[in-house]
Amino acid sequence: MPQIAGSRTFPAPKPFLKWAGGKRQLLPHILANLPDGWEDMVYHEPFLGGGAVLFELSPGSAVVSDANSELMNAYKALSRDPSKVIACLKELRKDLSPERFYEVRGMDRLPGFRRLPSHERAARLIYLNRTCYNGLYRVNALGHFNVPLGRYAAPRVLDEEGLRAVARYLRKAKVRLLSEDFGHVAMVAGEGSFVYFDPPYHGSSETFTHYQSAGFSEDEQIRLKALFEELTRKGAKCLLSNADTPFIRDLYKRRGFRIVDVQAMRAINSKADGRGRVGEVLVRNYWLAACRARPGA
Repeated sequence: MPQIAGSRTFPAPKPFLKWAGGKRQLLPHILANLPDGWEDMVYHEPFLGGGAVLFELSPGSAVVSDANSELMNAYKALSRDPSKVIACLKELRKDLSPERFYEVRGMDRLPGFRRLPSHERAARLIYLNRTCYNGLYRVNALGHFNVPLGRYAAPRVLDEEGLRAVARYLRKAKVRLLSEDFGHVAMVAGEGSFVYFDPPYHGSSETFTHYQSAGFSEDEQIRLKALFEELTRKGAKCLLSNADTPFIRDLYKRRGFRIVDVQAMRAINSKADGRGRVGEVLVRNYWLAACRARPGA
């Protein structure tokens, strides 16, 4: 919904990054499976990514995080001063040559990269996201961004209105922006919390899930399930999305958890049979009110 201030209508916040595994395709299913009364809960999302669910819900109180420090730096920089990020992007879009792309991509190999101003690093991330192949975020074992240049005639490096809409929401709402391992949510969520988990999907090609150099193994999926159970004991409402695989179904097969079959369109995968309409699941630890219940829900 648009945000209204006085007589002026502002656009609603939307993801400012293209993000592999983004949830825009899955939003209707997620909205249909929200816990009753979620609007009065504190929203938590420890795998924030592109933020499609956060921005769709636009909760008044939220704690969001991602282990990808460059990603979270971009959110924080926009929240603090979007004008500085926009000014950097205006400079970057002046030269969209391949040479300039690889020069910007290689900045994280240079000493002192982490000491660059946060708005410059944020603009770099957005620029690379808009000009690299398929908008992927992938790093090598050293944590260096290594996605090649994409084939775009005129990439839209700067969406000033969209960036300002994101900044307005982050400043207006009570949104805490963290850069933490997903396990931190156990310390801040409990009764009165709604937690949405969107981890790297089980069975996905490592080529497309290495947003951090360590990747996300089956051991991490098991650790996440243990967290899901811990939060359930604490009284938090939890919803999780993942691939529809025997491993995931077996992992969450227990009394009190509900596994919902869903379908989503996926355009990015290293294997052809992983593209197009694919099966996914939503797992929740709560039942919906009878008036919302439907077959398979």
